Order: sequence, then structure tokens, then C-alpha cells
Amino acid sequence: MSTLDRARCRLGAHPLALDAALAAVVLACMVTGSFAEPHAESGVTWGVRTPDPLSLVLMTLGAAALVLRRRAPLTVLAVTGALSLIESVTGDPRAPVAMSAVIALYTVASTTDRPTALRAGLLTMTVLTGAAMLAGPLPWYAQENLALFAWTGIGATAGDAVRSRRAFVQAIRERAERAERTREEEARRRVAEERLRIARDLHDVVAHHIALVNVQAGVAAHVMEKRPDQAKEALAHVRQASRSALDELRATVGLLRQSGDPEAPTEPAPGLERLDELTGTFRSAGLRVRVLRTDPDTTLPAAVDLAAYRVIQEALTNVQKHAGTAANAEVSVVRVGPRVEISVLDDGAGHDGGPLPGTRQGGGHGLLGMRERVTALGGTLTTGPRYGGGFRVHAILPVTTRTAVPGEPGETA
Repeated sequence: MSTLDRARCRLGAHPLALDAALAAVVLACMVTGSFAEPHAESGVTWGVRTPDPLSLVLMTLGAAALVLRRRAPLTVLAVTGALSLIESVTGDPRAPVAMSAVIALYTVASTTDRPTALRAGLLTMTVLTGAAMLAGPLPWYAQENLALFAWTGIGATAGDAVRSRRAFVQAIRERAERAERTREEEARRRVAEERLRIARDLHDVVAHHIALVNVQAGVAAHVMEKRPDQAKEALAHVRQASRSALDELRATVGLLRQSGDPEAPTEPAPGLERLDELTGTFRSAGLRVRVLRTDPDTTLPAAVDLAAYRVIQEALTNVQKHAGTAANAEVSVVRVGPRVEISVLDDGAGHDGGPLPGTRQGGGHGLLGMRERVTALGGTLTTGPRYGGGFRVHAILPVTTRTAVPGEPGETA
């Protein structure tokens, strides 16, 4: 910070002291100017005339009023204007008492709105100039009267210019602060969306693979003594599911790495091209799954492809958890115009012949996560029990995304 800036900051911190110093300078200028004779033959001559005591009193009062110019600008203008009016009518009009009125008028114009400044400036110019021309001792066309008119106009104009510049600078500062707040809010929103997306991925990965591990581990424990070959096969499936879970968790958690961290994940996000592999893991766990697809040669945006995969994964995991391996599941992927419809049906039933209560009916985060994924892309998701038993998950996803999932930019098909 320069010396000028530091001095400006100190003066700005003590406005009353600054106004007192300004009043002293104005008083010194008025007193000095009252001793000058501008009409001398050799130019301006000092000491030719001496101001009378009334002029000195009026100048002192006018300068003293300027100390309060920031606190009550209109009142100070009225006081200094009245003192100038008295001087122009009763005393020597060449005594520069009107200087204090010009400073007060500048303060009013720089601290109030434009209509107020305009009215105050016109009133001050009209009253002071009119009184000097009509009631003063000098002719109406004297240069002192014209100078009074000019200086009051300059004071009002300069004050309005300063006010306009101050308002312009303030508007720029507010616009910059608003833009900064907007950037911060946008950054926080993106962080929250990314955190929610990662939470959904973690839920889908953990729920799917842990459900498979749980089923296969139960099978292995049941047949360990009587059928060790089948138990060994079940344990192999447990190992494969746990390895897949670790790989997907590593890829998902890898998104939290900093830009300079090593071993950033490079494996692409899963999509419908891995649907056979996904359903194969459920079949190996004993769930009967049938797949119907009528979307040949359909290339989906990455965000839509991932959402479709996760919806099917979560729906089949719910079938595995709530309906059991005795249920039959059917997965269909149908391209209908600009949309892709995903349906997952099962015929699992509870003890009373109806669908099992629990997570699939809104008690957990699975359905909520599916709905968030689908609605984030501009699609719709409907879930609910089927007539006669079972459960239905139906998602409609746009082929062209309108809102991309943060961190997973989509592309137009």
C-alpha cells in the first residue's frame, strides 16, 4: 500500500477531523481573500481593503458549520446559504462568505440523490444570485454576481459527478461480490452433487455384491459337509463377487483423489454392454433372470448408460434380498423413440401372498437412489407391487440428456 493510500485510509477513519481541517482551510482562504482588491490597476492588490467585523463573523460561522457537513448536509447548506445571503445584502459582496455555501452545496450533491441535488442547487443559485443582483450594493451585472452564479453551479455539478462515480464504483464492487458469491455457491452445489453421486455408487456397489456374497456364503455353509464340490463352487462365486466389489469400490473412491495423486482410475463406468455379466452374477447366486432387449445399435450417453445399469443392478439386488432365489426376474430394455425404457419385474411374494415389505417399498436408500439418478437426467421412475404378487421397477430415460450427472458428462446419441 502506498503512502497516499495509507494517508487516505487514516483520514477516512476520522471524518470529523478531516472536516475540521477543511473548515480551517476554507476559513483561511475566505479571510485571505477578503483583504484582496481585484480591481486595482496593477492587478490583484493585497491589503488595500479590510473586511468589517460583520464579514469576519459571518466567515467564521460559515466555516464552523462545515465541520458538520457530513452529518447534516442540508442543514449546513441552509446555514451557510443564509450567512452568504446576509453578507451579499448587508455587507461587502466581495467578501467570499459564499465559499462555505459552495462547499456545503457540493456536499449535498455528492451525498444525496440527483433530484435533491438539482433542487438544492437551483434554489441556492437563484436565491444568492438574485439577492446579490436585486438587493446588493453593486450593479446587477457586476462580475461578483456572475461569479457567485458560476461557483454555485460548479459546486452542484462537481458534487453530482462525484456521487455518480461513487455509485458506479459501488455497483461494480457489488457485481463482483455477487459473482464471487455465485461462484462459491456453484462450487458448493457441485461438491454436494458429486458427494451424492458417489454415495449412490457406493450404495449400489456394496448392496449388489454384498447381497451376492451373503447368498453364496449361506449356500456354502449349508452344503459344506454333504456336497463339498458345490460348496467350493459357491466359495468361488464369493471370491469373484468380493473381487468385483473391491474393484468397483476402488474405482469409485478413486474419484476422491486429488489431481496429483497417482493411480487415478482409468476403467470406464459400467453400462448396458455389461448387462449379461451383471445378470450372470445373479444367476450364479441362484436367481432366475431373463433378459429381453429391443435396443439394437443404440449408443447411449455415458450418464444414461450408467444410470440404466445401476437401476437394473439395484432392482435385481432388491429381488435377491427381498424375494429370494425362488423368485423369477425379468429385465427388459426397450428403445421407444427418443427414450429408453427399463423394466425389472419379479414374481416374489411374502407370507401372505403379497409383496414383501421393506426396502423395496421405501424403507431404505435403494429406491431413493434410483429415483435421484433417473430424475437428474430428466427421466421418470415408477415402482410398486404387481397385481398378484411381485414387484415392478420401471424407468424411462432420455437418449439425449438434458442434465448431466456431475463428473460424468453425457453425449448426444
